[in-house]
Amino acid sequence: MTTNNTELAVFAHIDGQWEDCGQLILREERDELCTSLFEYNEFYRSGERSIALAPFDLSFEDTPVAPHTLLVPKNGLPYFGALRDATPDSWGRRVIESKLNAPLNGLPESQYVLHASSERVGMIDVRRMDSDLPSEQRDDWTNLENLAQAAEFVEEGLSVAGKHCDIFAQGVGLGGARPKASVRDEEDILWLAKFSSPGDRFTIPAVECATLQMAERAGIRVPDVRFTRIDERWVMLIRRFDRFWKLRGGPRLDEVGRMSSVPGDGRIEHRTPFISALTLIGCDESESRNVKYSDLARVIQQHCHPSIASEDMRELYRRMIFNIFTTCDDDHLRNHGFLWDEEICGWRLSPAYDVVPRPSVSSERYLHLGVGAQGRLATIDNALTEHFAFSLSKRDAAEAISEVWSVVQDWRRHYDASGVDGKDIQTIAPAFRSIDDVASEDVRRALLKT
Repeated sequence: MTTNNTELAVFAHIDGQWEDCGQLILREERDELCTSLFEYNEFYRSGERSIALAPFDLSFEDTPVAPHTLLVPKNGLPYFGALRDATPDSWGRRVIESKLNAPLNGLPESQYVLHASSERVGMIDVRRMDSDLPSEQRDDWTNLENLAQAAEFVEEGLSVAGKHCDIFAQGVGLGGARPKASVRDEEDILWLAKFSSPGDRFTIPAVECATLQMAERAGIRVPDVRFTRIDERWVMLIRRFDRFWKLRGGPRLDEVGRMSSVPGDGRIEHRTPFISALTLIGCDESESRNVKYSDLARVIQQHCHPSIASEDMRELYRRMIFNIFTTCDDDHLRNHGFLWDEEICGWRLSPAYDVVPRPSVSSERYLHLGVGAQGRLATIDNALTEHFAFSLSKRDAAEAISEVWSVVQDWRRHYDASGVDGKDIQTIAPAFRSIDDVASEDVRRALLKT
């Protein structure tokens, strides 16, 4: 069987500019990825401002110092998690296939890695050679209508040409199944536009936007979001939380101690390293259902900065509780992320994303990740069985549950005030569960005492 080796150049965006950080070799047989090899460039590894691509299998501490040493992924995986996170799945792959006129899932992995554009998530870019320039794209706000139309063409399997070809650069760099593209507003700030789809049961952009805003009220960090309408398609706009602005070589904080979040006064765009929970845990996607929220809390304690690890574990617990009440069961490991925080020089839990209620008539429901001693069963009783793993006492856990429920129980009023259509509210109503549905009488009584 013929083995093809594809060598690619990996770049990292450091201090506002691209740095050639290493070489990636992908070994493929019949378009199936067998293994990956990576070597850091020594000048990058020894750079004062350089950041390791990941804390799990590409950390500077765990990699050999000797030059010309090829690294391999841990746990027998065929890929490095950080580079997988910088490669599109589902939607982005469909766009690449449309660009290259290829059948569904008909390309070798090296082509998906290579064609994901330079606006992919986090700080990583992958190019054919180290002399190649980053890809260019016309991503200004006024192009949103063309991108929405192009996304529809891709979904319907139609050819994309002319002014709609910008989707090939702007619609490929991020994960997930929803049609999407990156755009910049009038201030040149990067946003992710997520479009509605003809097959949607309800207006997902409006509902997802309102859900994230409700999650914020429940004590969960979320990005800036809003939704609007472009012709006949609804669009949710999410400010990219993997970008920030500062002076080249200067501190991330401004003169009043705040993170620079807008351009101006000589500030330039910087990129924040991002990895998924799948990468931090170090497993394959097929193993995701065997992972519990408490496992994720454990790797937070192991890899995240000590100054915020306990805070992140407690917020993760709130996210789990929120998902139980709202049947947000698409909570797989790629839908939890981590950012490198330059202020503390360490990893931390990213803002929440991809949080959409799923209507269900089932009385017994499950999340994707394990909740507690009873596995993935989505109940408060189950969630309380492992509160200690999140650095929470039983009383603290009960207090967090009560605070989340006090917000979610008023969900109808919130969605109505957020502009969600009445028909959509009726459609998603079966997703929301009362405290009586998810907690035993003894637990409800204990919650009332908090």
